Amino acid sequence: MAIRTSVTTNWAGTASCSPQRVAAPTSTEELVRIVAGATSMALPVKAIGAGHSFTPTAMTDGILIRLDRLDVGPLQFDTGTGRVVCSAGLTLHDLNHQLHRLGRALPNLGDIDVQTIAGATQTATHGTGHAHPNLAAGMTGFELVTAAGDVRWCSPDSNVELFHVGRVGLGALGLVTRVELETVPAFNLRAVETVEPLADLLADWTAFTRSAPHAEFFFLPGVDRVLVKRNTPTDAAPSVGTNRRTKAEKLLVENLAFGAAMRLVRRAPATRSSVLSLMSSLTSGATRVAPSHEVFASPRHVRFVEMEYGIPVDAVPEALERVRRLVDTLSDPPSFPIEVRVSAADGIPLSTATGRASGWIAVHRYQGTDHEPYFRGVESIMDDYDGRPHWGKMHFQTAATLRHRYPEWDRFIRLRDELDPNRTFDNDYLRRVIG
Repeated sequence: MAIRTSVTTNWAGTASCSPQRVAAPTSTEELVRIVAGATSMALPVKAIGAGHSFTPTAMTDGILIRLDRLDVGPLQFDTGTGRVVCSAGLTLHDLNHQLHRLGRALPNLGDIDVQTIAGATQTATHGTGHAHPNLAAGMTGFELVTAAGDVRWCSPDSNVELFHVGRVGLGALGLVTRVELETVPAFNLRAVETVEPLADLLADWTAFTRSAPHAEFFFLPGVDRVLVKRNTPTDAAPSVGTNRRTKAEKLLVENLAFGAAMRLVRRAPATRSSVLSLMSSLTSGATRVAPSHEVFASPRHVRFVEMEYGIPVDAVPEALERVRRLVDTLSDPPSFPIEVRVSAADGIPLSTATGRASGWIAVHRYQGTDHEPYFRGVESIMDDYDGRPHWGKMHFQTAATLRHRYPEWDRFIRLRDELDPNRTFDNDYLRRVIG
């Protein structure tokens, strides 16, 4: 099915394209015909999900594929293995709710759930937790449509090399249509939010990363008060009244009030210090129990631009202190929180956590403000730790600067050359970051 369009823009407004055609196939067979036809005409093809990547990873001037109408059948749950097979165009939000009705859940999630499963896994999206790898590491199989129009099921038993490499493929190896994921019995989380001094957390950083199965913190640049989130599985029942209040507070403080504050600072930069002090004073501790997917993900109504780097876990305190010093030197310092998380290592060649446990430092700027001086300064710091940028978030790296940071980089490139020699799935972003 073709859709008329002129310009496609991502959520943050940082990337756009004018494709020749937008297609929303309703079956794998239709998608195969589109891809094979595009390959024969030397037209590039890219798939776009929720458009939540800050980079132009899904942009093309050829054929843009939307997978949200792709019908691969209902959710398939295997009671023996605990695995689920679903459409790659399904959003994490919808998957979470379908799993919850089955009494199942994903073991970990990031802090938003609007992405499609294909988009989240292909860019190595992650949550937080010292024992938890990124979402792609939980894949046990996926279906891929190649440039030649082949449909391949990839798993530890079938197309093994493609499975190993393609779980994080950046859309460069083909179009993912179905995904099989490991699930766990549905569980509640006790979410404890506290306000603590940043210096205390960094002084015993390892203890903090182990202080809960899922631990992270946020802080406003220039403010020493840190909002700490520690989430722990529990058998306790959801705290219904508290959850209602929490949702209302998150809408009011983290979205409406915060959005108004960011607009004020953008119009009148001199108000930054007083606005940050006010926002910091609104931050308070809370405890609640809720289903895991409701705790992990939060609504994000304030639009922003983000860059996130994964570095060796032990390097986080030093790197973060350098970022704080950098902020003090900027003529237009940021007013958006810095987010700090951790994740386990995995063995996927282009995963940002391949071969090492990672500490994550995410920096943001409010939409419409100049992010480049801040982001370039932070990136320069992360380079000193062989930092790996999140593939779906802003960065300035190239294939030449990234190649040495991924031990199995050439393994990925060899498979790409084999599957897509004519670069059907190429675009400007891929040419920059993988060559």
